[in-house]
Amino acid sequence: MKETLKFERYPATRNVSLQAWNAADEHLLKHLAEEHLKDLKIAIINDRFGYLTCTLSEYDTSSVISYKSQEKALELNSALNSITLDKKRNFDPLMGLPGKFDLGLIKIPKSKALFELHLRQINASLNTDGTVLCGFMTRHFNPKLINIAERYFDNVEQSKAWKKSRLLVLKEPKDVETTPGLKTIEFDHPKTGKVSLQQYPGVFSSARIDPATLFLIDHLKLSGTEHKILDLASGNGILALTASILNPEAEIHLMDDSFLAVESSKLNLNSEKANFHYCDSISELDQQDFDLIISNPPFHFGHETNIEVSLKLFKEVHKSLKPGGKFTLVANKHLNYKTHLIPTFGQVSVLAENRKFIIYECLK
Repeated sequence: MKETLKFERYPATRNVSLQAWNAADEHLLKHLAEEHLKDLKIAIINDRFGYLTCTLSEYDTSSVISYKSQEKALELNSALNSITLDKKRNFDPLMGLPGKFDLGLIKIPKSKALFELHLRQINASLNTDGTVLCGFMTRHFNPKLINIAERYFDNVEQSKAWKKSRLLVLKEPKDVETTPGLKTIEFDHPKTGKVSLQQYPGVFSSARIDPATLFLIDHLKLSGTEHKILDLASGNGILALTASILNPEAEIHLMDDSFLAVESSKLNLNSEKANFHYCDSISELDQQDFDLIISNPPFHFGHETNIEVSLKLFKEVHKSLKPGGKFTLVANKHLNYKTHLIPTFGQVSVLAENRKFIIYECLK
């Protein structure tokens, strides 16, 4: 097990207190210290910065990659440590893992639905005498994590606390349904009436349409001159769908860092004018001439409240709009995004606001 590696966060952060790992990662490795890992086939899940994958790179490991930023972090840190990783051993959360595994390592994500999807995936590929170790910080514990684990394993134990972290130790996988359960969301769309959307577990706002997004939908208007539109951080695609309803002739693009979000949006937009992008940077798109970019941008990164990703995207938005193009976004009022938008756009106005949310309109 490699112990003298260097790690950086991707996306980069100015917050020096944030590292590319935490005590839950260390707890997982501490638990494995006396295991004969050379004899085991290991699946690593939700390793956002590649800490576990790089540290265990000398062993037979495969990784489940759920985010484009996760993939880039893994590439960054493997290169930083001169580690060569086989990309053929990377799998998405909807794929079945090849063969049988002896050990699963999971950093428990914030989304309980995503945690369950990960357990479904490893349950289907774990040897009957295999073990799954799930690491989490004690402050993030919720009894529902135990309930979810017990749906897929007969033997579920919780470790003692170590450096404010714990492990769930799962054994004896059950014979259960392992296909990813699609969530259906139905609501009355103010532009077109009842709409039914589907999305995979772990996609933002899985139980309902997010209130901020609904607020933006209520106030979104198109002039008919927006020929190319980007839904940034598109989730299940509801904003892109709204834009396509308002202007059926527009070329619609959807972009999200989450693989599951992009795959969900494909279920909800069947138009030939819809284009889907699994990426975390607008600069990676061939299109850099949008008439309109709409967004309910993220301000969480896992359990962290962090607007740095959104601020980086705002600068990319400005570069990607046509002269005279428009950026319309909704945000929680307390984030005070206007102070960050004005230096980039200059022309920033408030389209609508209520007690909790505010919609900004920015012109290039």
